[in-house]
Parts: sequence; structure tokens; C-alpha cells
Amino acid sequence: MNLERKNPIEREFTDQLSRPLVNQLSFTLEPAPPFRLNLTVWALRRHPDTTIDRWNGSLYRRVILVDSQPREIAVTQVGSSEMPILLVTVSGLTYNVDIRPQVTQALDRLLGLKIDLASFYQLAAANPHLNELAKRFRGLKPTRYLSTFEALVNGIACQRVTLTMGIHLLNRLVKTYGRPSQSSGNLANAFPQPEDLAGLRIDDLRAIGYNRIKSRAMIELSSSIAEGSLNLEEIDPLDDETALAFLHNLRGVGRWTAEYTLLRGLGRLNIFPKDEVGSRIHLHHWLSLVGPLDDDHLEQALAQWTPYAGSIYFHLLLQRLASTGTMKWD
Repeated sequence: MNLERKNPIEREFTDQLSRPLVNQLSFTLEPAPPFRLNLTVWALRRHPDTTIDRWNGSLYRRVILVDSQPREIAVTQVGSSEMPILLVTVSGLTYNVDIRPQVTQALDRLLGLKIDLASFYQLAAANPHLNELAKRFRGLKPTRYLSTFEALVNGIACQRVTLTMGIHLLNRLVKTYGRPSQSSGNLANAFPQPEDLAGLRIDDLRAIGYNRIKSRAMIELSSSIAEGSLNLEEIDPLDDETALAFLHNLRGVGRWTAEYTLLRGLGRLNIFPKDEVGSRIHLHHWLSLVGPLDDDHLEQALAQWTPYAGSIYFHLLLQRLASTGTMKWD
């Protein structure tokens, strides 16, 4: 990129790259277009009360582990959705090493930076109903949690409760057991790792609002991973049905949590979590269906958008957030 053509913000970031940094590192990333940070972050957050993925209208912040140490990352977008540039700052560094590959890998996963959705937009262009939705939220990328473990914990926490309650349960878990970032004044924590939860008692999680069933499931999951008897990486090469069966064998994991994990943890965009009540209702309304949306009708509806049922899920999520006034964008 030609330095003379950069705006002052970009020049400042580029200048920082030429200086040895210890406490802070800044660099730029170029997502596959189209990309809109605001839409993508809302798909990741799901709810305005979440504290792990923070958004102030222009800046995205999250604490991640880099070399096992909590570091706060901040991301903002310059340029258009068709020529996007992300300005990334990592705070809290205590030594001068290049951690850009680790941070880039995390952001690629969280924000879907490398995902090319050209085929999805081609599919949408052939369907006026879908095309209207795709145009409204053009630049939305499918998001993923940082690990399959994080996706499973999210799913378990949000089972059989409202999304608001599930988010507050997750906030308490992160605040109590996540590793704090000193650069954020210890006000923000990384999502807990399996070893952070493995030694807990059921009453420890019950004290922050989890019921006994969820507490036991989360502790057993964490302990199995920390002890080495469970390796969630083994799911990656499995086909969908085998992967779902693998997840169903874990305590506390039913169909919704398993499908949710395949979509939000493993990035399988052909998966639509069928038992998510809110998304199912919104799909019913969006399609203007008269009769009930049972499993057979749901499969028929989703079949026309193969292999992008998961992308429909993310778009409907944003439509729901926009319709309630939760999400605002220019």
C-alpha cells in the first residue's frame, strides 16, 4: 500500500510498525471484501450486554490469550466495505516479539476475515427474497468463537433460558474465571480455558447462577480436556453426522448445542441450529409461512440455500437485532 495515499490514521499505524514496540503493537489487516466490521461484530456479540466482545459503535475490543497471556486487542475499520482495511492494536505486551501471526489467526476466526462469500451472493441474486436480506446486510461475515470449547460453553450456558439470561451467565463466568488483562485496568478478561474451570466444584458455578446440570456438564467437559482424555480437535475432519454424534456423547449436549457448536465453533455454514426458538420463529416470519414450521418444512426451506443455511442464520440474527432497535448502523 502506498504510504502517500494513506489517511492520517493509517500513517500513524504504519509509523508505529517501524518502531520497536514493547507495550503496544499496531498493524493493519485487509479482509476479503465485502466486509463490515459493525455488522460482523454484532453477529458475534448477539446481545448488547455481552462483555467478552465489546463494541462502542466504531471500535471492537476483546481480550485474547497470546502465548498464554491475556492481551487486549482493539479493531476499527477504515475504507469502504468493498475495500476494507482493519487497524489492529494489541495492548499489554511485556516483551518485543512479533505476535501478529497469532492475533491475525484469532481475528480471522472471530471475524471471518478470509471467508469469500461470492458464491453466497450469487445464490442470493437468484432469489429476490434472499437478495433483499443479503443486500441489507452486505459485508456481514460468519463469525466463530475462538475454540470449539468456547462454543460448547456458550451453548451449555444458553440452554433453556432466554438469550439475555444466557449472556449474563457467560459474563459472570468470564468475570470470575477468565484471566484479566492488565492493559484494560483488569476490567476485561479472556474467555476461560479448560484448565481454568477443570478444578471447580459444582457449587462454585452455582454461586454465579448456573444450575447443577449445567455446572456438572461444564466442569466435566473442562476436566476431560485438561486431563487429556478428550480432544475436541478430533471433530474437525469428521462429517456432520459423525461430528454431531461425537458431540451428543458429551454430557449436557443436545441437538441444539451440537448444531450450534458446528456452526459457531467449527464454522460449518451449511448448519442452521434447528432448535433455536428465536431463529426458528424469525425464519417463519421472514418466509411469511402460514402453517407451522416443523422439522420437515424447515429442512425443505433450508434446502434451497444449500450450503449456506448458516449464513441465513446470521442474517436473520441481524434482522432481529435491527427490528428491535438493538443494533443500529449507518
